[in-house]
Amino acid sequence: MKTPMIVLRRTGLALAIGACLPASALAGSEIELLQQQVEALQSQLQAIQTQLSAQQEKSASKDDIQALKKEVKDVSKTHSEWKDASSVVHLAGYGSVGYTDNEGTKGRFSQVQFSPIFHYQYKDLIMLGGELEITNDPDGETSTGLEYLTLDLYLNDYATLVAGKFLSPIGQFRQNIHPGWINKLPSAPPGFGHDGAAPLSDTGLQVRGGFPLGSMRSNYALYVSNGPELEAVTEDGEVELEGIMAEGRTSDVDGNKVVGGRFGLLPVPGLEVALSFATGKAAITSFDMMGVSGEQSRDYDVFGGDFAWKWRNLDLRGEYVQTKVGSDNSGGLTASNGAKWKTWYTQAAYKFLPKVEGVVRYTNFDSPHAAEDQKQWALGVNYLYASNIIAKLAYEFNDGQAGKVADDNSILAQLAYGF
Repeated sequence: MKTPMIVLRRTGLALAIGACLPASALAGSEIELLQQQVEALQSQLQAIQTQLSAQQEKSASKDDIQALKKEVKDVSKTHSEWKDASSVVHLAGYGSVGYTDNEGTKGRFSQVQFSPIFHYQYKDLIMLGGELEITNDPDGETSTGLEYLTLDLYLNDYATLVAGKFLSPIGQFRQNIHPGWINKLPSAPPGFGHDGAAPLSDTGLQVRGGFPLGSMRSNYALYVSNGPELEAVTEDGEVELEGIMAEGRTSDVDGNKVVGGRFGLLPVPGLEVALSFATGKAAITSFDMMGVSGEQSRDYDVFGGDFAWKWRNLDLRGEYVQTKVGSDNSGGLTASNGAKWKTWYTQAAYKFLPKVEGVVRYTNFDSPHAAEDQKQWALGVNYLYASNIIAKLAYEFNDGQAGKVADDNSILAQLAYGF
């Protein structure tokens, strides 16, 4: 194949010869033929010039690429993390929007929540995990809370040390099920929220992990944390315990710690059974009318059991939690009697179509206050757009004290997305 430079030289020579010959030396037909050849040579020359320009641009692009490669190589020498990924950053979380229509109130869009979860891991040594809870309040204001924040130090294949504020390991619902895109219903079972029977979170130290047990598997969590604080109110001139503030506080007014944990066993694939406990001291720190006088630390004890069974399209689970606060007979201006909160639920979910599942849940919550006692049947249907996108519609049949919120039936809807 002729190179562009050889063709270019021959084309220029032909043009020069044609220009030097006198017109009288050529016949008419020869002149026309020569003109055609000159025009053809001119077209060929233009094409060659275009080809040369393209080759020059290509050569410049190669130079740019080589320069960029050199720059990346220099950066990789300076910043070692490009070669060895010692630090890993991961963003996860979930968001949900809900609608509620109670018998006693008008329907309203009752929930707008965004919960980003941040993970920062250094090698296989330590990980920081934290979740924010950002919600839209009824008055339109925005509330931001720290759901949990822990430093997880990996001790070995069977144990991790967790330090900070962590979700309570008592039972399964709080630590594993409560996010909107995981919970099968738009609401939590009665007794698993604020001032309920189940603790929400703790601040302290925790060791958790798992190990084989013969042919079975097991998991465990043991922790020590600040003790919870108690709320008291006056009813009919008497002081009574109102609720337990078990939300991972950094204060501990009586200095007494709580120890607890959970042990789970997986005897066969798809089935887990577990027992939970916590014991320690608690004291009244919140009083609605006057300061606390003569209050002593009270016994604080929690007991729980839970199970979960997954078989084909059936998801069956249940949980029981009881929290008991002891009495105080010191003679001060306090609630002398103790109090007990207990709740249990059983829930079944069945996927009868690839993207559609039905849910039924029964809950029985018993509180020291009759107005809060509640028995509830919840029926729901879910549509799963994907494994992490769920739309829910549910109806709750509530049986409580007449005229109280616990007795109002409800229609609930929710759209939740986990990422």
